[in-house]
Amino acid sequence: MSADSAVSASGNDRAQTAVVGVALLLGITVLAVGGLTATAGSIVEDGAASAAATRVADDFGTALGPAPGEREATVELATGTIQVVNRTVWLLDDEGVVWAGHAGAIVYADGGQRVTGFAGAVVQSDDRGSRVVAPSRVAPANGTLYVGVPVLNASGADGVSTGGHRLAMTLRTDARTERVDLPASSYRIGIETPTPAAWERHLQERGATTARRDIDGDGTPSVVASFEGERTAYLVVHDVRLAVEVGR
Repeated sequence: MSADSAVSASGNDRAQTAVVGVALLLGITVLAVGGLTATAGSIVEDGAASAAATRVADDFGTALGPAPGEREATVELATGTIQVVNRTVWLLDDEGVVWAGHAGAIVYADGGQRVTGFAGAVVQSDDRGSRVVAPSRVAPANGTLYVGVPVLNASGADGVSTGGHRLAMTLRTDARTERVDLPASSYRIGIETPTPAAWERHLQERGATTARRDIDGDGTPSVVASFEGERTAYLVVHDVRLAVEVGR
């Protein structure tokens, strides 16, 4: 082989190597961009789910809040499920149960996002944990204990999924309330919840000492909050009616 042929062959090898190198680089770049696109998509989806959960939490807070009289709030969803589950609130004294109510909890779930409206409070849960984002109506003050309990009466809200359609749930709070005035005693409040840590923090911020008990033996714990000293208790039960409309 002549020197010119050797140089030509060497040049061709370098050219082929360069082409292969560029092809590999392009392949790696495509893979990297694909990975970035998937990650960005997940971030966008997670952000949208979190924003939707925050909006639902705000709507629950409006509907279940302490404002008097009749009011209405509509929760609109694009994804996820919403249902009412059985949960109980107890008022106890040293002799046992003074009052118990199957208040019901309204629960929104979408992937790892979860929002629960129960006993006047709204708890939002995600991969960071659970926290109370709208306070309950448990208010100790000056030798008294006020306990407001919204009782959910659901119509068509038993395990509704959006199914890819827009879903609207209307929460209507009626003016009807039942108030029970109770004599001074050492009262405790039991809140049945699968997220006890969030309720413990919330009630402790209101001056309570808390413990956990499965009061009715159904496997779901209750946070039992005790308040120091004897107090006159005011128990107010609010009637909240739910109506569901799908595909609006």
